[in-house]
Amino acid sequence: MNHAIVYLTKTGHSKKIAEAIAESLSTSALDIKTRPEVGEVDLLFIVGGLYGKRSDPMMLEFVKGLSPKKIKKAVLVTSSAAGDLKQSAVRAELSNRGIAVDSKEFCCKGSFLFFYLGHPNQEEIEKAVAFSKSFLKKE
Repeated sequence: MNHAIVYLTKTGHSKKIAEAIAESLSTSALDIKTRPEVGEVDLLFIVGGLYGKRSDPMMLEFVKGLSPKKIKKAVLVTSSAAGDLKQSAVRAELSNRGIAVDSKEFCCKGSFLFFYLGHPNQEEIEKAVAFSKSFLKKE
C-alpha cells in the first residue's frame, strides 16, 4: 500500500507525532509549510493541531489543493490542548473534495503555555503510531 504523511505544526507537537509515525512506516513526514507535492497515494496521514479549537488556515488551504484523483483515502491524527477535539473542518473539506476520510481519528492531548506540559507524551505518541499502523494491516 502506497502511503504518505503530512503535518503542520506551530508548537512542534504534530511534527513529533508525524515523525514517529513516519519512522515506524519507513517513510518521511512532509511539512505542509514547505508546500510538498503529494503524489498518488492509497492512504494519506494528515497530522495537525487545533489552535483555539480550530484547524490552522494553512492546513485547510493545503487540503483544498489535494486531488481526489491522487488521494484514495485520508486518516486524521490530531493534537489539541483543548482535549478530545477533532479536525472537523479538515474532514469536511476532504469530503467536499471527494476524498474519503476514515471515520476514526486519533486525538491526543497537546500542551499550551503552562497547561498540560509534557504532552503529547511518549505513551500518546506510541498510541498514535499504533493507530496509524493499524490502517496498513487492514489492506
